[in-house]
Amino acid sequence: MKKIEIDGLLEGIARRLRSRGLRRTRALDLLLREMADCEHPVTIQELAQCPALCEQCDPATVYRLLMKLEEHGMVRRLGLHDRAAYFILVVPGRHHDYLVCTGCGRIEEVDMECPVRSLEQKLEKASGFRHVYHELEFFGICPGCHDGRERHGSAHCC
Repeated sequence: MKKIEIDGLLEGIARRLRSRGLRRTRALDLLLREMADCEHPVTIQELAQCPALCEQCDPATVYRLLMKLEEHGMVRRLGLHDRAAYFILVVPGRHHDYLVCTGCGRIEEVDMECPVRSLEQKLEKASGFRHVYHELEFFGICPGCHDGRERHGSAHCC
């Protein structure tokens, strides 16, 4: 994402948060900028270790900020419930679906056109709902985990 796009995105998020009574802080700005720069899902630990955030706040603050952003729909949580949660910034007009490995928890973006958009449009028309969206995660076993299981004779579940 280009710097001008990031600046516009961050200003938009700040306006939406302010309209909901939330304060804009330096730590929040740094967290949002880091997430916008990443453009891929990141863990709380990865964010807390970023040099700019390390100097400004502790991991507990990063966690609280992410929970607040998730609560207000500014970030999306991904991953398996028993593993580290990954977070990605919600960018209006951009949509991503993900493939999650049930073995190691690795997350990859699905690099295919999403067929669900036409269903969203039909749902809007039929139901009267507006701003219909979806979040889609597929689960499976990545090649690395599958190969390891195959060597141990446990690659297949059926």
